Amino acid sequence: VHKSKLDFFCKLGYGKQDICKVLENLGPEALEDDVLKELIRMGSKPQAVESQAQPPLLKLVPRGSCSTAPGSKWLREDESDSSDCLRPIVIDGSNVAMSHGNKEVFSCWGIQLAVDWFRERGHTYIKVFVPLWRKEVPRQDSPIADQHILEELEQQSVLVYTPSRKVKGKRVVCYDDRYIVKVAYEADGVIVSNDHYRDLQNENPEWKWFIEQRLLMYSFVSDRFMPPDDPLGRHGPTLSNFLSKRPVPPEPQWQPCPYGKKCTYGNKCKFYHPERPQQAQLSVADELRDNTKLLNLVKERKYKHSP
Repeated sequence: VHKSKLDFFCKLGYGKQDICKVLENLGPEALEDDVLKELIRMGSKPQAVESQAQPPLLKLVPRGSCSTAPGSKWLREDESDSSDCLRPIVIDGSNVAMSHGNKEVFSCWGIQLAVDWFRERGHTYIKVFVPLWRKEVPRQDSPIADQHILEELEQQSVLVYTPSRKVKGKRVVCYDDRYIVKVAYEADGVIVSNDHYRDLQNENPEWKWFIEQRLLMYSFVSDRFMPPDDPLGRHGPTLSNFLSKRPVPPEPQWQPCPYGKKCTYGNKCKFYHPERPQQAQLSVADELRDNTKLLNLVKERKYKHSP
């Protein structure tokens, strides 16, 4: 158990010394979530993040702007995504095909649409998993549309068939979901599916966090494959950051003062005032100190020039 946890967090980029220290404090039976929280609390950071290019110099941000969380590392915005910066994609072929076929037909065209969407974004590692029996002549109770697409994707080394065989006339099918999660986990990639894999989350605690954080759901609008712009919710990363190994920081958003020109807080107001182009960028404490020095200087001059 200790070794599996050590390997898991080493894959995430944390140092062995920090991991061992946390496991000694929490015990070998500690859950991955608790170990991760303790590593974050200690200030330990994944080496993969620290080895990235340094972010640009910090700039003063006017009060009223939203800044990124302290301690987060980002790349410069001029460093555009390349195939090396994009996460591997592992597609649940059965889930995507049945979703495009309205849960009535196994639509291989839906798989092609999903693959094309990721190719257009520049992803080079794309794997689709489909049970081997889908290669057979379709039965009336399980229709397949555009079956030739499976053969084309297999020739392109994109589609992988999960094993199945017949024993005494009965088909024995391997659990393809386990292949999907395992490959995505080992490749540190993204799972494309509308399935939550709850059984696998309960079966393997190491996969629980991964499935929660790396599952990309989607919708089909006619023949358009559409993942959400906020895969982990409105407060989570954007779709581009979710699919990238090196996320780009969001632009700072200005929060206008709700009182507008009627605001009586002056320079102390923490919100943005568009009518004040030279709004102070100092903290309130620094502003007060500067104002006090200015007042003292004015008084001193008046005293010197007084009769």
